[in-house]
Amino acid sequence: MAALEILIVTTRQSRRWIVPKGWPIKRLTPSQSAAREAFEEAGVRGKIGARPIGNFRYKKAADDTGAEADCEVKIFPLLVKRQSATWPESEQRVVQWVDPEKAVSLMASASVGMPIRSCQRSTGT
Repeated sequence: MAALEILIVTTRQSRRWIVPKGWPIKRLTPSQSAAREAFEEAGVRGKIGARPIGNFRYKKAADDTGAEADCEVKIFPLLVKRQSATWPESEQRVVQWVDPEKAVSLMASASVGMPIRSCQRSTGT
C-alpha cells in the first residue's frame, strides 16, 4: 500500500500553503463541491468520500476594509485517480504532494493539523 500523501496548494494572493477548499456550490452536495474545488484549484479528479474526515475554522479577510468572516472548512477525502497537466487555476497556484507531517508544518492554519493527523492515524501511515 502506498504511503498517505496530502495535496496542498498555494493561495492566489498570499501564496500560503492550504488544502484545496472553497465555498459551497448550488445544486451540489458538500462532497461534490469539494471535488469540484479540488479540480479547479489543483487539477485532481477521483473518488470523493461522502462524509468529511474532519473540519477546521479560520478567519478570512472578507474585503479590503479589514473585515473578517468566520469560516468552517469540512475536509473530504479524495482518492485521486488522475491529475491534469492544466486546470482552471493552474497559472495561479503551486501544487505539491507531501507527507502528512510536512503538510501540517507548511500550512499556516494550525487547526488543519488535527484532521490531517487523524486521517494519518486511521490509514496507519
